[in-house]
Amino acid sequence: MQAYLLDNNNEFPPVSETSSSGILAVGGELSASLLIAAYEHGVFPWYNPGEMIMWWSPEERGILPLDGLKKHKSMRNELNRKRYSVTYDTCFEKVIIECSNSLRGEQIGEEPETWIGNDMIKAYTDLHKLGIAHSVEVWKEAQLVGGLYGVSIGKMFFGESMFSKATNASKVGLFHLVERLKKWNFGPIDCQMMNSHIATLGAIPMSRDDFGLLLEKYIKAGETRKGNWTE
Repeated sequence: MQAYLLDNNNEFPPVSETSSSGILAVGGELSASLLIAAYEHGVFPWYNPGEMIMWWSPEERGILPLDGLKKHKSMRNELNRKRYSVTYDTCFEKVIIECSNSLRGEQIGEEPETWIGNDMIKAYTDLHKLGIAHSVEVWKEAQLVGGLYGVSIGKMFFGESMFSKATNASKVGLFHLVERLKKWNFGPIDCQMMNSHIATLGAIPMSRDDFGLLLEKYIKAGETRKGNWTE
């Protein structure tokens, strides 16, 4: 595997130079400026705590067209029940911590494993304070039972992670987010790595080159909606 080592300038090479593994570069830091530059470049960080930061640009990207979100009968029934309420940007750090916890190993005696370490939590919380990263919170009465977070630049929303502690809670949050992004004329949600789970929600694969064209279009499609998205 060959990947570009970021220097003090923290400039990414063209994504056409991405290694066969999908890793474009390693090193650098999780500063707000570098993270924003990464997303604008079509790159995102993904690595285990304690490892060197790895910056990815996969050949097959997972994207969720806003009109392609699958609303199965069970989900329609869930939305009609209205047993959950949804808010935005009211407890960002709590959401990302819950996402981190939801990825941990559940076997007794196992060392917990997650790619959302303390440095990730701090970095994205800093992005939230700048009005770039946003959270969607799903509540059952006064209890936080689900949510998701991501980064928004221009008319693009880059989904990062979601968690659910009650049936369909995270999906309810996603449905609410999609409806909001539709009203704001956003492009598809970037789901980063394509997998079977997001495929069940309606995500589709897109080549690196096509994603670059989509990114260029929607990054420049309007001003970034900075600040809290709380209604």
